[in-house]
Amino acid sequence: MPYYFAYGSNMNPARVAARIGDTRRALHGWLEEHRLSFDKASRVPGIAHANVQPARGERVEGVLYELRDPEQITLMDPYEGRPHEYERFRHAIVTRDGVIEAWVYIALPERTGQGLKPAREYLEHLLGGRDFLTPDYFTALADVEAVHSLDDDTLARLGLSRSTPG
Repeated sequence: MPYYFAYGSNMNPARVAARIGDTRRALHGWLEEHRLSFDKASRVPGIAHANVQPARGERVEGVLYELRDPEQITLMDPYEGRPHEYERFRHAIVTRDGVIEAWVYIALPERTGQGLKPAREYLEHLLGGRDFLTPDYFTALADVEAVHSLDDDTLARLGLSRSTPG
């Protein structure tokens, strides 16, 4: 079966279910030799989405979803802005059960920038993956500096709302 590794807002299982339907299972996994960054420019100036960058000795934790159908990954493409914002790559994801190859979305270099911060509502989706993260990783995510008090119209442009699921 195909797998999809989420390190950003899709760590929230409710968001994934709303986007592509039910998956077979979800488990804790991590991408070695990478670090999490908030450098993917969004539709709103100054606001970031998550991305991963190669980084020796570091790892990015996330949720590894076993898809019910191989076509589910193509259902995720529009939400990830593929192929104009992110591209999909196959990477080895480490789990307690061994290494599993999975799809991972990585931002195109021309879509990244410096000095960006995630919206608090976006960060809440990452924190929705708490059950799949180590306590230290979760705490580090919770401490990420985020932009607060965005108005409803701005949140809608980001594909977000004040309610967490979906």
